[in-house]
Amino acid sequence: MTSTDAPAAIAPAPPVLAEVVRSGFTEGHHRGSLVLLAADGSVERTLGDPDAPVFPRSSNKPMQAAAILRAGLELSGERLALAAASHSGEPFHLELVAKMLAEHGLSAADLRTPPDLPLDPVAAEPYLAAGNVRERITMNCSGKHAAMLAVCVRNGWDTASYLDPAHPLQLLVGQVVAEAAGEPVAAVGTDGCGAPLMAIGLTGLARAFRSFVLAEPGSAERRVADAMRAHPEYVAGTRRPDTWLMTEVPGTLSKMGAEAVQAVALADGRALAFKIDDGSVRALGPVLARALELLGVDAPVVSRIGRAPLLGGAVEVGEIRATF
Repeated sequence: MTSTDAPAAIAPAPPVLAEVVRSGFTEGHHRGSLVLLAADGSVERTLGDPDAPVFPRSSNKPMQAAAILRAGLELSGERLALAAASHSGEPFHLELVAKMLAEHGLSAADLRTPPDLPLDPVAAEPYLAAGNVRERITMNCSGKHAAMLAVCVRNGWDTASYLDPAHPLQLLVGQVVAEAAGEPVAAVGTDGCGAPLMAIGLTGLARAFRSFVLAEPGSAERRVADAMRAHPEYVAGTRRPDTWLMTEVPGTLSKMGAEAVQAVALADGRALAFKIDDGSVRALGPVLARALELLGVDAPVVSRIGRAPLLGGAVEVGEIRATF
């Protein structure tokens, strides 16, 4: 750099969304971006840069499931909820994934998910105690992959390449994501499960969830939202905040994603999306609870989701708490 060159601009750090307080001492912070939408779809509040593209990770799953329906696969009820799931690997999840595969002449060997253990540690303990090992079907995205494979069988598409970004199904997924978000896909990457991953802004993600709950009955988007809300235990698991929220606040659509992404839409169109910049899921609950409070959600489940105690010697000595 010469003496006449101007220094490169440094982007400001995202605002603090949560702080880590131990024994009355603030020992850390979690930064990120957030957007809240009013019932009419207007932006009510922002923190950070919610229009900057992010990978929503599994928060994109409702759009992926809608693409599968648009491609012609007949799914409903628990099966459709599982197609949009990051399931916990509980026995009822794994049993239904196996059934979905068998119904279309497929098996767990056709899955391209990486072998994994149950996502829920409580479910993982008896799974391991029984002598089981990491399997493709146990990976939390296996329901989505089973549905993707099934629609390929239905349409005569190649099943071996169903995760290729140029595959007809994945091209349709990109189209559905862009339509729902109201913005073009900014980048395409590879998710942890191996599926193509479309980047959009958090505002677009909130708009997408809002569009699903307000979609016309019978549309692919509304069918996905209705199945997820009717069977939330298949979307997540029996010990997961998405399940609690969709169970206890009627009409709510909720889906978290890896790297601390969360999107929620309420029945009347209010919506939120956020991402914690460092990807720490430990701060997700407190941030989600505060965002729900700001949207006017008054329910006991909000406090339950927001509770994130810190322990010292097995005794509660602090908490992770939202700062906005």
